[in-house]
Amino acid sequence: MNYPNHPQQISAPEPNGRKSRRPMLLQPRRTNPIILCGTFLCIIFSIILIVTGIAILIIFLAVKPKHPLFDTTAVSLNSIYLDSPEYFNGDFTFLANFSNPNRKIDVRFEYLDIELYFHDRLLATQALKPFTQRKGEARLEAIHMISSEVYLPLNLSVQLRNQVQTNRVQYNIRGTFRVRASLGLAHFSYWLHCRCLLEMTGPPTGVLIARSCRTKR
Repeated sequence: MNYPNHPQQISAPEPNGRKSRRPMLLQPRRTNPIILCGTFLCIIFSIILIVTGIAILIIFLAVKPKHPLFDTTAVSLNSIYLDSPEYFNGDFTFLANFSNPNRKIDVRFEYLDIELYFHDRLLATQALKPFTQRKGEARLEAIHMISSEVYLPLNLSVQLRNQVQTNRVQYNIRGTFRVRASLGLAHFSYWLHCRCLLEMTGPPTGVLIARSCRTKR
C-alpha cells in the first residue's frame, strides 16, 4: 500500500463524543536505515568500479602492451615410420622460444597446449606447465613429440613418403595459450594462437631449413 508524501489530517474526537474541528497530524513513514545503508554502499561500489576501470584503461593505453611471441630456432626430425600405408609413427623434437617484448609488463602463461600437424592431420600433442615471464624476458623450452599408430589418409601418406624421399618434410605447429598480463595491481587475461610452418630435411638427422611463425590474439 502506497503512502502519500504529505501528512494526513484527521479530526480528533472531543470529550463529549463529538468530532473536533482541530486537525491532528500523522507523522510520515520513515525509510528503513538498512535500505539507506545498502543504497549508499551500492553507489560507492559503482563509483569505485568506474574509476578503477578508467584508470586501468588509461594505464594500458599509455603503456601500449604487446602480446608474447612464439617461435622456434631448432628442430630434430628423428624418425618417420609408416607401419602400414595409413598408420604413422614418428619422433620429433623442437626448441620453442617464448619471448615477452614488453618493458613494463610481466606475463604468465596459465595454459599451454601445442599440437603437431602434417597438413590438417593431427600427429601429436603436448601440454606444458604454466610459467611466468618478466618484462623483456625470453624462455627456451625443448618439446619432444612422439606419434604412435596415427591414422593418415592414403593421399597424405603418399605425400609424406614423397617428401621424405626428396629430403624436404613439412610440419605444422599450432599453439594455444592462455596468457595473463600484469602491471602492478592491474591485470587482464587473453588467448594467444600461434602457427609455425616448418620445412626440414628428412630423418633420422632432420634439421630446420626454413620456418614461418606468427602469433595472434
